[in-house]
Amino acid sequence: MKNTIFTGVATALVTPFDKNGKIDYEKFAELVEFQISEGINALVVCGTTGEASTLTDDEHRDAIAFVVKQANGRVPVIAGTGSNDTEYAISLTQHACEAGADAVLVVTPYYNKATQKGLIKMYTEIADASTKPVIIYNVPSRTGVNIEPKTYLALADHPNIVAIKEANGNISKIAETIALVGDKLDIYSGNDDQIIPILALGGKGVISVLSNPLPAKTVEICDKFFSGDVKGACKLQLELLPLINALFCEVNPIPAKAAMAHMGYTENILRSPLYPIEPEHDEILVKCMKEQGINI
Repeated sequence: MKNTIFTGVATALVTPFDKNGKIDYEKFAELVEFQISEGINALVVCGTTGEASTLTDDEHRDAIAFVVKQANGRVPVIAGTGSNDTEYAISLTQHACEAGADAVLVVTPYYNKATQKGLIKMYTEIADASTKPVIIYNVPSRTGVNIEPKTYLALADHPNIVAIKEANGNISKIAETIALVGDKLDIYSGNDDQIIPILALGGKGVISVLSNPLPAKTVEICDKFFSGDVKGACKLQLELLPLINALFCEVNPIPAKAAMAHMGYTENILRSPLYPIEPEHDEILVKCMKEQGINI
């Protein structure tokens, strides 16, 4: 097994914006400090939840460098560097490596998509150009392309490809993947409602949206499981389902941004074409947050 980047929970951070829609670095620092103080195991910057697809190139690069500097080695920082343009993904990956990120998270190409052969070629080219570990990110509901288990197998021996963030939602396919490459690649859940099932199959943790507003309890799910309290971990996973569902009642990161705005870590502003949460959904989200003891 290659070196594990983290075990437990990595928060897929929202990107805080100010009232003018610009990145609010003061709030970003507060968010990073909140996460670390609550015991989070790693941080992901400029992922889907961080609205990476609508950040400018300068913003994307600056946000990665900022979170690396703010974390200051206390937890691993994983930088989202994927793109539907392989050359641009390589450029972002090289920047993240130079900025000091501990790993990069590379999503499958969206819109233009790719064949399985194309995916193998793309990930190999990015991993060849990277000086840091690469996590493959599979989220077919957003990108329109799915990575097949045999494709992971073809990539598993690359020394820089170390893990998978799997968000295909298909537990049977995830089991097949782990059977094929579980001794070569770490597997992280990409869905907060599937933390326990993937841990039970041998996964190392979750890259989480839930842990934006609720880092300590999300970490507790994994801690309980790894300590042998599987029943307690399952109980907590199920108790958090209403909040998890509320955080995905509209496309991510709309509810997550609303949740963090309620907590004072950002304005409730998203980049177009995303717009703030509908009032009726926000009411449910607030109720679920209060039920979990979140101060808003």
